[in-house]
Amino acid sequence: MASDASPSHLISSSSGDWEMVIGLEVHAQVQSNAKLFSGASTAFGAEPNSQVSLVDAAMPGMLPVINAECVAQAIRTGLGLNARINLHSVFDRKNYFYPDLPQGYQISQYKQPIVGEGQVVLDMEDGETVHVGIERLHLEQDAGKSIHDQDPKHSYVDLNRSGVALMEIVSKPDIRSSEQAQAYVSKLRSIMRALGTCDGNMEEGSLRADINVSVRKPGGELGTRCEIKNVNSFRFMKQAIEYEARRQIEILEDGGEIEQETRLFDPRSGETRSMRSKEEAHDYRYFPDPDLLPLEFTKGYVDELKAALPELPDQKKARFQSEYKLSAYDAEVLVAEKERSDYFEAMLDGGAEPKAAANWLLNQHMGRVNKEGMDFENAPVTAAANTAILKMTADGTISSKIAKDLYDLVWETGEDPEKLVEERGLKQVTDTGEIEKIIDEVIAANPKQVEQVKDKPRSLGWFVGQVMQKSGGKANPQAVNKLLREKLDVTGD
Repeated sequence: MASDASPSHLISSSSGDWEMVIGLEVHAQVQSNAKLFSGASTAFGAEPNSQVSLVDAAMPGMLPVINAECVAQAIRTGLGLNARINLHSVFDRKNYFYPDLPQGYQISQYKQPIVGEGQVVLDMEDGETVHVGIERLHLEQDAGKSIHDQDPKHSYVDLNRSGVALMEIVSKPDIRSSEQAQAYVSKLRSIMRALGTCDGNMEEGSLRADINVSVRKPGGELGTRCEIKNVNSFRFMKQAIEYEARRQIEILEDGGEIEQETRLFDPRSGETRSMRSKEEAHDYRYFPDPDLLPLEFTKGYVDELKAALPELPDQKKARFQSEYKLSAYDAEVLVAEKERSDYFEAMLDGGAEPKAAANWLLNQHMGRVNKEGMDFENAPVTAAANTAILKMTADGTISSKIAKDLYDLVWETGEDPEKLVEERGLKQVTDTGEIEKIIDEVIAANPKQVEQVKDKPRSLGWFVGQVMQKSGGKANPQAVNKLLREKLDVTGD
């Protein structure tokens, strides 16, 4: 188990400090064209009940047949988590009733999962390194979906998700804050997206988390945990954890006891509410599924999958730092999303300088993409266009001010940046005669500031700003600065 929480993660209350202990069960939909035990499609957004085989609907006599690609995807994910791959694993029946579970049981794995213990390393923004242990990863089938808001008297069931392959990734209780929980799920998501084993789309339900939260006095015995089911956004995850921890602290400080239970998070109220008492494993009456043989494969098969793995986020981060001399923070942000790092390297392939490309990408491009609620793949400014803007800035064709204006023009028009610079006269003015004329006008119009600059050399920046504004941002800043110093006789800083 991870070490105790640092002081910054402790929760202060009337009876002193409290420590959160958090473990997560992340349900990740396997990226596969077909379901775990049938050939039905897994495409998102189809008409209700249009992607349901006889196996998914649990028709009598229908037998499950394992999807080999889903097995390979689970192994790849286990390798990406630095986890032990079990060459022998067993599918079990997990028995419980639910309206959208046609069989009356879920085919899952219990005592013998496909993936054993592993570890994920988190590099937090404050410089803290957190090691989160992975308890296991097992394969299981998803249930369908109950719909309660289409009729005042009836509920409907959509079985399109029934039988879709899930990987349940169970962490050890090593997480000590909501920020660490968010970082952990984000890291899992980036690993799986790099591997191509889960698309990580939380809005579509392909990545969701059950969060186990308990509180204790720092370093004390573990408290009773409550599970918050099916949290499907990073924002809700933070809110749910922090509310639940406070709720438990209040109960304990009032002399009460925490009941082990399953709870739901209500985004509207920002509160968790009781759903049911927490089941134990024996409540599900697990037993090996008689319709499925144990999974058996060789070390050679695992080694083949390992050899074909793509570069993982931690490896890419290390390479970006060593090869491109990026800071740890910039490298971490770039590799957090595969599309982001691919975009960055496409800019480098086009000839952009690494540090300038990273700075521009993280500040200018990513800011606009996030603001517009888009992603890197469908943003109207391509990697080639951003590379062209940076090259023109570096060689002095345009100023840094014009570069930002040019970016906005490319975003709005989709046109080639070099063409826009020519057509709209955006080239940087380097003609000292033209710049000198603007400087003379600014000096003549501001005699008071001219007097002040002799005593306060730092106010030269005001003149630079005025000249740049008057030139429409096209004057070369270095030439402006040099000429102003000469004309105003400013020698100091």
